[in-house]
Amino acid sequence: MQKKTAAKQNETIIGITALYCRLSRDDGAEGESNSIANQKKLLAKYAKEHGFTNTKFYVDDGYTGTNFNRPGFQQMLEDMEMGYISTVIVKDSSRFGRNYLEVGQYTDYYFPEHNIRFIAINDCIDSDNGEDDFSAFRNVMNEMYAKDISRKVRSSHRLRGNAGEPLAPPPYGYVKDPENKKKWIIDPDAAEVVQRIFRLCIEGNGNETIARILQDDRVLVPQAYWQSKGMSRGGKKTQPNPYKWCKTTIAKMLEQQEYCGDIINFKSYSKSFRNKTRVENPKENWAIFKDVHEPIIDRETWERVQELTKNSKRRKPKNENVKKSIFTNLLYCGDCGHKLWFNINKQNPSIRFYSCSNYKGLRGTCESTHYVREDSLEQVVKMELFKLATYLDHDEDAFAELLEHKTNKDSMAERKAAESALAAATARSQELLRLYERVYEDNVNGKVTDDWFMRLSHKYEVEQEELKKQMFDLKNKIERLDTAQNSSGSFIRAIRKFMTMQTLTPIVLQELIDKIEVFPIEGTGKNRTQRLVIHYRFVGCIDLPSIVPKHTYKLDSRQGVAIEYLPSAV
Repeated sequence: MQKKTAAKQNETIIGITALYCRLSRDDGAEGESNSIANQKKLLAKYAKEHGFTNTKFYVDDGYTGTNFNRPGFQQMLEDMEMGYISTVIVKDSSRFGRNYLEVGQYTDYYFPEHNIRFIAINDCIDSDNGEDDFSAFRNVMNEMYAKDISRKVRSSHRLRGNAGEPLAPPPYGYVKDPENKKKWIIDPDAAEVVQRIFRLCIEGNGNETIARILQDDRVLVPQAYWQSKGMSRGGKKTQPNPYKWCKTTIAKMLEQQEYCGDIINFKSYSKSFRNKTRVENPKENWAIFKDVHEPIIDRETWERVQELTKNSKRRKPKNENVKKSIFTNLLYCGDCGHKLWFNINKQNPSIRFYSCSNYKGLRGTCESTHYVREDSLEQVVKMELFKLATYLDHDEDAFAELLEHKTNKDSMAERKAAESALAAATARSQELLRLYERVYEDNVNGKVTDDWFMRLSHKYEVEQEELKKQMFDLKNKIERLDTAQNSSGSFIRAIRKFMTMQTLTPIVLQELIDKIEVFPIEGTGKNRTQRLVIHYRFVGCIDLPSIVPKHTYKLDSRQGVAIEYLPSAV
């Protein structure tokens, strides 16, 4: 009878009740009571006893409470933004977060603005009962606790690290001993690859050559190897090419003293308990323990490799005066679609150029480097923008009409289809809410059994989740199309800004250009040409009327051979 009464009191709750659980890696000292399983049990029991039936768990296992960059919380936040959550329940406020400023932002501002009820069971907090005078104090205490835990963990790590216990996961070639997690043992298959890499280096092969040899022999890169063995080591779940070794990976492996059997701790550290960014530690602060585990590489070989690589190691010069490229993230290969990399000629730093990142000479698949000089590119883009400016100055109304016609033609049909799909999804979503409310009332009145109600509510929830994602994507698509349709004014303003400045800047380029496709050089001698295709923001390629004069740009290269650039889309 009491359960029915409680259910009656909450019968208006038709939104999702979010049951949020969080456990940090540092919370182990708090015991079993804070385990995810026990949090779930407590929250489910509370929800059932208080009539919250449309529940959904959001879980962050192993995430700190000092920031809100957690996948479970971010998913819950997304659902709150969509209006699907009416109540958030946590075991206590520390499970929600330990940063008192951010916790306060949610409990004092965000939840009330979005009409979301917040309940922290063990803290006796229920926003429906009014403000809690101790909430701010409790949030401060939770942050102080997090800071204290962080200090204790750092102290523990310091003690363990100074005692020779490895703090980092074992490098490629080693695994943790199943019988003693504090020890590393050799992984025979990976160790064989490590030995081969050192052997190839001794034979005089550079890092790029070694990487190419391993790729040709279809040797799995470390991340792909760990995944093939079922080991969880983070990183990308899928590898575009699981055999494509990187020369920086080879260089790092050749530097690792751990392969001699040593343990090296404190190579890096985090700035604070809030900021987890790792910072390199000076070598004099490292703790080195020799001959702790079985070596993969003998010390003499390792030291010999350090001598060989000492002079070949290239460090990127930290010259703050080096001019950055204004075309960053704008250049793409016209054949394979990969980005173009920015380079500076070593012999002549005044020559700055781009080349395809997927060139087969770099172990990619593209047949050409798609080499293009930065100075040439600047001249071509300037000419194209001057052409736009000339047409704009000649007839602004005609230019605006050209832009509108271009965007409307491409997006009108697409927007109409998206609007139709969104209307259908919205109607179905509202229908599901009505169906849920009806079956909820039938369950409260005893017309529908709990089992049947749970089946139907689960079915509705799954469909509602799919509709939510569909509606989110459709709204973004419509917004993007609207932005494109209404962009002619901002596009014209950006061109006028260029006309005033008479120079290219990263801001102007980002406002005007979406991407530039670079095609390979064709022809020989003085007949060499290269095509560049400029895709402007929102409107794509623009074919200007014949009143605008056509231009090409000729560059005398270092070899004295002229290259003619054809900037217009063909």
